[in-house]
Amino acid sequence: MIEGGPAFRIESTEHTGITVASLDSALAFWSGVMGFEHIYTWDFGKDSFLEHLVGVKSAAARIAMVRGPGHLIELLEYYSPDDRRRLTPRSCDVGSVHVAYRVVNIDALLARIGAAGWHALSDVQLVRSGDRAGLRLVYVRGPDGVTLELLEYPHPKPTP
Repeated sequence: MIEGGPAFRIESTEHTGITVASLDSALAFWSGVMGFEHIYTWDFGKDSFLEHLVGVKSAAARIAMVRGPGHLIELLEYYSPDDRRRLTPRSCDVGSVHVAYRVVNIDALLARIGAAGWHALSDVQLVRSGDRAGLRLVYVRGPDGVTLELLEYPHPKPTP
């Protein structure tokens, strides 16, 4: 624990940023398939603002923000510098990140995102005991290596 210094507090989560190969393809998935609202798209040419912000010399990118239930996703397509790389870490690799969504009808969503080129990393798993008994969940990965976790909680049975 680090002690001392001026007091601060974190108010909320702002957004999650995901670097993609094609902003147009990413927007087609996040807005068209997932149903998120496309809020804006900005173009950041080569200037010192983005370069200093992200710590990458000659950085230039198109950036879009989409709004889903309770969270914003920032999509970034860098077109500079020329030496950028594509990384596709496994879930166990240090630095791997996933975003988790609570969903209703996980099977329907899996079919829809499968048609968009995303794939489940396994069959849907079922938690069989404990506090989360009945929870169905699965990891899915997109063409850019982005991983999402989908969770479907059991719904209470209706009373007769």
